[in-house]
Amino acid sequence: MKLTTAVLAAGAALSLTTAAVGVARLKQNARHQSERNDAVLTRNQLDWLAQLSTNPDLAKLWAPEDMDVEEYMQLVKANQLICILSLRDRLGFVRHGHLPFYAAKLMESDVCRRYWDRFGDLRAQEAEGDERAEHFTKVLDQAAKHRAQAQPAAA
Repeated sequence: MKLTTAVLAAGAALSLTTAAVGVARLKQNARHQSERNDAVLTRNQLDWLAQLSTNPDLAKLWAPEDMDVEEYMQLVKANQLICILSLRDRLGFVRHGHLPFYAAKLMESDVCRRYWDRFGDLRAQEAEGDERAEHFTKVLDQAAKHRAQAQPAAA
């Protein structure tokens, strides 16, 4: 192989490598931007839930007609906990296989089970089409059902 051909081949290989690294970097930047957006949106949601769960006048405006405001405020606080776990899961801070453990711990709380009984179907509808959200919702639903089945035996 002539020296010029070798230099051209090496230059082409370097260019392809640089392009591949650039594409990988762009994908990583896009993923990080998506994660930042997710965190900001969740922060907004958590702030709103914090206001609803601590301000009876505001909660009264949003509570379902058939629900006591105090009960609604408690359920909103449970939703806050579930949203925090959901964000941790979406950002990859829940290690593989640990989500059922965390879901079971949440469902040990009576208020979380009451929230899930009332709004679990709504969360399932919201999750439709998002594979990760569907999995999260399914795991929480299984934990709630498992806890409900175990409840009579413990009583």
